[in-house]
Amino acid sequence: MSTNTDPQLAPPGAGLPAIELWVARLLFALTRRRGNRETFVAKFEQERAAIRALVDSCPETQRGERVLIARLRGLEDSSRNWSVWMTLDHLRITNTALARVISALAAGKVPPGKASTAAVKPSAAVTATVEAEFERSCDDVLASITAATELKTQVRYAHPWFGPLDALGWAAMAGMHMGIHRVQIESIMAGLRR
Repeated sequence: MSTNTDPQLAPPGAGLPAIELWVARLLFALTRRRGNRETFVAKFEQERAAIRALVDSCPETQRGERVLIARLRGLEDSSRNWSVWMTLDHLRITNTALARVISALAAGKVPPGKASTAAVKPSAAVTATVEAEFERSCDDVLASITAATELKTQVRYAHPWFGPLDALGWAAMAGMHMGIHRVQIESIMAGLRR
């Protein structure tokens, strides 16, 4: 790991290596089949608390420092040179989108547009204000999941890696996605300590 700010990385949206994507799809399908609203909410809350504890343990003066980490499973190459705050910004962006998608599908509507991993990359200029924005986005995800009368919806919205998902699939995605980026924050913080 290093603090190099100009590494040569794959472009945003390049995706995962083929075998890793295949395994991710299989594991995600199992997660969706075995889980339900309660388990997905519990996973999301667990990851949120873990992320908050990590951020709180990181000196504020270092939270905006970018660190080049080794690529983690489930993480695009273009996401390897982020700061803690950039990771929170990405989670804020994706959580906001997840909440909108879940709410729309639960209301029987397909959201406009197309989901894109390239469109949810963070700003390098993000500041401490992202911490409260991240928390609000987490509240929005939980509210959208708990407010839905039915998560096994007839309408679906396509994820770029996992294809068309109902609201339950997007709810399953929420905690899993937070877990990937919790590990990323752990790796960033390990790099900051070196």
